[in-house]
Amino acid sequence: MTPPRFIDYEHGITTVDAEYGRPGVAAIHLLIEHGHAAIVDAGTWHSIDGLMEVLTSKHIRPRDVEYVILTHVHLDHAGGAGELMRRLPQARAVVHPRGARHLIDPDRLVAGVTAVYGAEETVRRFGQIVPIAAERIIEAPDGLRLELNGRELLFLDTPGHARHHISLFDKLSNTFFTGDTFGLSYREFDTDRGEFIFPTTTPVQFDPVALHASIDRLMGMKPGHMFLTHYGRVGHLDRLARDLHECIDAFTSVAQRSANAGNRRHLLIRNGLEHILLERLSAHGCRLERGRMQELLEMDIELNAQGLGVWLDSGNTC
Repeated sequence: MTPPRFIDYEHGITTVDAEYGRPGVAAIHLLIEHGHAAIVDAGTWHSIDGLMEVLTSKHIRPRDVEYVILTHVHLDHAGGAGELMRRLPQARAVVHPRGARHLIDPDRLVAGVTAVYGAEETVRRFGQIVPIAAERIIEAPDGLRLELNGRELLFLDTPGHARHHISLFDKLSNTFFTGDTFGLSYREFDTDRGEFIFPTTTPVQFDPVALHASIDRLMGMKPGHMFLTHYGRVGHLDRLARDLHECIDAFTSVAQRSANAGNRRHLLIRNGLEHILLERLSAHGCRLERGRMQELLEMDIELNAQGLGVWLDSGNTC
């Protein structure tokens, strides 16, 4: 079943499909407060036309969008930010202080992604990367508070997936918008037990100690739900947090056991991650065929294995 183009929740929150890869892979989130809007994550250049159509359907004019909030600057989250800002004349981009320079001058960021995917695939996946003028950027250090038409938004520094990662707490709805800090949860894997979740360890700044701490910090606020970029709203947070902690430890153990395997290291890590996730999906009650589960996990397993390799090479594995 194809997920809907957008899903409305209470408190003026909407999950919009970012049209990245298959439906239900990446989300853009809207917060609407009495005619004023904030956008959390921007998807890619290919996402923007669809997002603007959703805004129009909700009678939100371009000048009514106050903030484009970027949890971090990886291109599936921020690749469309420059084009989006070009279309939203009053908006300001909100980003971690470490990420601001990459929005102003994205060349280094694009070069890093191109090294992973190649030039042609980078353009296919992410489209054009448009810079953002420095004067339109708000840097969001830990504890920054902004208001959306009187609605309080709190920003927390939540490293682990990336050193430039922020999470947004919306006091009104008692929810977090977590980017990649609270992992990945695809709706195809939902069962009677609820959502299935696993962490993302993609290149190049994965830090398991920091990620454990960030997850605990989010949970310490006792939110009712988390909104994930990959994908949408999840509940059952106590169980999901335990699952994330277990998976982080299992993933890093696989990497460490493979550390001295030479040119077989990446394959061994990939195979180990696949085994962990398929076993956990089976225990979760997932009824999809094994081949379909492998297909849905393929991209994340590859990127997670790459990130774990970078982590091993960093020497920060103690």
